[in-house]
Amino acid sequence: MTARPQIRCAIYTRKSTDDGLEQGFNSLDAQYEACAAYIASQRHEGWRLLPARYDDGGLSGGTLDRPALQQLLCDVDAGRIGMVVVYKIDRLTRSLADFAKLVERLDAANCSFVSVTQAFNTSSSMGRLTLNVLLSFAQFEREVTAERIRDKIAASKKKGLWMGGTVPLGYDPHPDPLQRSLVPNPEEAVVVQTLFALYENCSSLVDLEATAKAQGLVSKRRVSADGTVKGGQPLSRGQLHYLLNNPIYRGQIRHKAELHPGQHPAIIDEALWNRVQVKLQQASQRSRQGAADPAVADLSGVPPAALTGLLRDETGDRLTPSHTRRKGRLFRYYISNRLVSGGTDPTGWRLPATALEKAVLGIILGHLETAAQTHAILAAPDATTAAQVSKALLALVSTLRTEGTAALSTLLSSGHVAPPNLHLQLAAPFLAQSMGVDPQDLAPTFLNICAPFQLRHRGVETRIAAGQMSPRPDPTLLRILAQAHLWMDRLRAGTTLAEVARDAGHSEAYIRTRAPLAFLAPSIQSAILAGTQPPDLTLARIVRTGVPLDWDAQAQLFGFV
Repeated sequence: MTARPQIRCAIYTRKSTDDGLEQGFNSLDAQYEACAAYIASQRHEGWRLLPARYDDGGLSGGTLDRPALQQLLCDVDAGRIGMVVVYKIDRLTRSLADFAKLVERLDAANCSFVSVTQAFNTSSSMGRLTLNVLLSFAQFEREVTAERIRDKIAASKKKGLWMGGTVPLGYDPHPDPLQRSLVPNPEEAVVVQTLFALYENCSSLVDLEATAKAQGLVSKRRVSADGTVKGGQPLSRGQLHYLLNNPIYRGQIRHKAELHPGQHPAIIDEALWNRVQVKLQQASQRSRQGAADPAVADLSGVPPAALTGLLRDETGDRLTPSHTRRKGRLFRYYISNRLVSGGTDPTGWRLPATALEKAVLGIILGHLETAAQTHAILAAPDATTAAQVSKALLALVSTLRTEGTAALSTLLSSGHVAPPNLHLQLAAPFLAQSMGVDPQDLAPTFLNICAPFQLRHRGVETRIAAGQMSPRPDPTLLRILAQAHLWMDRLRAGTTLAEVARDAGHSEAYIRTRAPLAFLAPSIQSAILAGTQPPDLTLARIVRTGVPLDWDAQAQLFGFV
């Protein structure tokens, strides 16, 4: 009698909240035991439980971005799992679209899916139909629940209730946990009042940042449940802008674009608040005008440098704006500061400003779009607000595309050019305010970007390849490559080099140094045609180095290895 084939089974468990997970026997354990018992009952069918556990505690089913689930899918793709067992289908996902992706991925790996409390599995068409129906109701329930929670939050904020989040500087939570309100912290309230008063006498937020640091004014000190201490650091320009715009200090609660009277007392009087808001608005208008009209910002006609003070090179040296004029044309650069203060330095960067600004903006906008589409914005994603936050972020991206590189000064906190990567730190207060969330709720992976960044030449202008670059054929290289084939065809047919040069209108040396492009490896020529060659592979480089006859040597020489 032929033995039944073994079916390797993996159990996946999930719980949406952290409540009860600290107990010795929690919901995840209960789900696991039920699934293990079901697998044991199918031992006669060849089912065998794998020892690895895949548990996601405190994570919503509205997204597939869950550590244990991703590890499970990786093991499925590797062929280690033949059956995924869950307690209920909504433990795996509550999204019909996500479920379709999961089933497609499981099918590709010849892996089935079964729910122990719902008598069906994906190995039959009827089981798939039943799953689709159940998932439709699960998704409907999740969306209705999210709407209900959003309505409750909106109604609570209209009543002036504090609905949680990071407590702002100047306040503490009400000592009565049943009172959803804030109470002023006397010492911190003085700090907030001082900052508002200082801004009236400062020329800009940069000036306020320096003044606040000199006076020892710091952010709110927070102690987490595990004893970790955060905050208590000098306030950044972004944090100051967020603080000065926060209506909580006027005794108001913000809900999206609406303001409601709060149940907590104000710590900034109305007159001071209004004066600060007018000054902030005027400063914002000056910034936009300067970005739209370069002459406003610089009487010499040089456009403002959007990345001023934001980027450093791999040595930690700040990249400083610079410019020159040649034949009436303006050329802008970002150069390592040591080139300004210390003269020549072969390790210093001199980068074309326009190309660098566009590359940085493109990287950031691409990162924001991806984060919005994958709901990778908040440190603790919440199904009730994920769609709303993602929608707000996509709307911000659309606005930023309209503003162009002028938006970089408010969007970026700092950056570090360290080829082969570019590291960027986004301005948390600006992004948080745009999405209606607290800066502390943003995920670190959302605020930090590491993108491919190639810079080839130092001390002179350089070509920049940053992020996911779209193919861009080099027209000069394409033209000479085509001509090289024509010249070589004529030379093979017996035409002399002098005749080929005369007909082409070039010198013999010109033809002799460029005709060898016809001997480039087919893969290299295909890359040139598609525009996917390394960014530093230019005609000048090929002419300077020559073309080896060995194709492997060409790949090594021209950066295809």
